[in-house]
Amino acid sequence: MTAQSADSGHWPIPLVGITESVVTTLGPNNKWNVAALGLHTEPGDPVTATTWGRTRTWRNFTEERPATIQFISDPRIFVAAALSTIEIDASTVANAHAWVDIEVRSVADGQRGGTQWEEWEITPVDATVSDPTVPIINRANNAVIEATVAASRLDVDVYDTDVLVDRLVHHAEVTDRCGGPHAREAFAGVDELTGWRSYLDDDTAAPTFDLTYDRNELF
Repeated sequence: MTAQSADSGHWPIPLVGITESVVTTLGPNNKWNVAALGLHTEPGDPVTATTWGRTRTWRNFTEERPATIQFISDPRIFVAAALSTIEIDASTVANAHAWVDIEVRSVADGQRGGTQWEEWEITPVDATVSDPTVPIINRANNAVIEATVAASRLDVDVYDTDVLVDRLVHHAEVTDRCGGPHAREAFAGVDELTGWRSYLDDDTAAPTFDLTYDRNELF
């Protein structure tokens, strides 16, 4: 399908609550760093996002480098973006349904649990829609996203590790019961990149999944 430009200065989809996205930011090496980014907003409010720690995304936002928000549906891409370091040559990831060039402005900062955070107001500049996919709801895809968030918080002092591991077991069960190949492969990526199963007393406490893809080929 041919990509089509959306209205300049507007988001290509309605945003409300927290929308998980992937952001690419141009680094000093002229490579685009890929990361997960939650977009926060309520009707009538600006869209904001928070970076935690001194990440590549934080650095590139701070230095006002080019940045592009991507809207995706493949959970494997989200897992790789959230839990590993990915750099690509172009500003858009493969199979993105839409993307938006953005400008950012720091609006608040602070510290929580020894980790620096900074809140950014996100302004859309130029949007493109490549695939107006008919949306579906699949519990396994959502479970993979929640598992990714839980795994990223392991060993962070302000979070209870036992609670997070229990959530991961539950999300693995949902993925096993409801997921297709991509969701199962994505959960295998969570396993490989975080090693969360080492916290389990019983190796059989949660379903296991096979890692059958090269994450770099997703981008």
